[in-house]
Amino acid sequence: MSFLRMPTPVAARRYFLGRSGLLLSGAAVALLAGNDTLAAQAGGDAASDAQILNTALGSELEAIAAYQVGAESKLLDKPVLDLALTFQGHHRAHAALLAATVEKLGGKAVSAKAKYDFPTSQLKSQADVLRFAAKLEQGAVSAYLGAVPMFDDRALAKAAASILGDEAMHWAVLRNALGEAPVPGAFMS
Repeated sequence: MSFLRMPTPVAARRYFLGRSGLLLSGAAVALLAGNDTLAAQAGGDAASDAQILNTALGSELEAIAAYQVGAESKLLDKPVLDLALTFQGHHRAHAALLAATVEKLGGKAVSAKAKYDFPTSQLKSQADVLRFAAKLEQGAVSAYLGAVPMFDDRALAKAAASILGDEAMHWAVLRNALGEAPVPGAFMS
């Protein structure tokens, strides 16, 4: 199952949170933010944190693969291809950081799947590729949106929100490229 198969953003958020078993813990997000002291103070179960981070890592690896499908489709104009490769680079950076953090917590980072079940037969135009990527980014936004308010420590909420912000920017730019309103409403769900 992936964000791409979720019928609504709420379902994507439930999938992400259900797969991880727990919301992002304070210790894990503090490590992502580069604050080892705060991570140590937050405590937490390193094995659970590694599992949560591996769920996020799996989603980042899926996004990398999805952008590769789009890039190799030969359906994208040069400026859109450049944008897709830029976003893929962001996901690569997220994945590298997540994998390193999982290892730092004593876990084993997940690897990319050998094959993803993307709707490639439905990608017949640049707009189709953009919609495919936008749906993936919207699912990520929704998943992180569910995690941010669960933090007691506002500094940790800020760290998680930085990931959310990146995914939201990707989604807005993709919507704009489709000729849609970049921000469809005043609130996300």
